[in-house]
Amino acid sequence: MKILYSIGLILSAVIGMWHFSVPYLYQWYSYISDEYKFLTVGIDWINFFFSLFLAGISLILIFFKKKIFSGNKDLLVIYGFMVFVWFCRVAITFIDPWPLEPVAWTVYAQQIASFVIFLLQLMPLVYLLRRK
Repeated sequence: MKILYSIGLILSAVIGMWHFSVPYLYQWYSYISDEYKFLTVGIDWINFFFSLFLAGISLILIFFKKKIFSGNKDLLVIYGFMVFVWFCRVAITFIDPWPLEPVAWTVYAQQIASFVIFLLQLMPLVYLLRRK
């Protein structure tokens, strides 16, 4: 379970760090007309703090792995929240998939990746909760 825990959180941290560059890699701003350029600040802030949260919490949880597996309830709550975040990510890809065009295959890649990371994190959580 410790290996699944580590793999799930490493993948989560990598996605968080990668997301810092997503607006530039995929030229998000090219889709915003000049009259709405002020929206780029909002997009930047939301993406920055999402990336910071995902990468930061993932790295913190990796750092405190021994404490979580030794039964620290406070850290277990934080880990449970991280699992819930990934559950919501899985749910949203089915409820409101994005992007549909021009490369619809990315919807399936996002669904599969999110589901795998969710499962990698869910299994250790269930294990830890059943140990109590």
